[in-house]
Amino acid sequence: MVIRRTTTRSLGDIIEEFLTDTGLQKRLKEREIVAQWDDIVGKLVSRTTQSVHIRDRKLFVTIRSSVVKNELNLIREGLMQEINRRAGYQIIDEIIIR
Repeated sequence: MVIRRTTTRSLGDIIEEFLTDTGLQKRLKEREIVAQWDDIVGKLVSRTTQSVHIRDRKLFVTIRSSVVKNELNLIREGLMQEINRRAGYQIIDEIIIR
């Protein structure tokens, strides 16, 4: 016996549900945040950034300049708030600067 839905749903809703159910929505949002790194921190920090990635709700940032590392450590909380604001939810709990 085939059960049919009586309501119609938009393709966008179906895709969103699929992405959420498979966990892809979270990974796409993480990639989106990493892609926005230059815009979030500005040109100076961006030029000294070697790598950025998110894993297990932690943002890992590798910086080549010790001065910039210190600056990022000073603004770590504000930076985390801005990243979470852009994501629309708490995507990271911690920033690890190397």
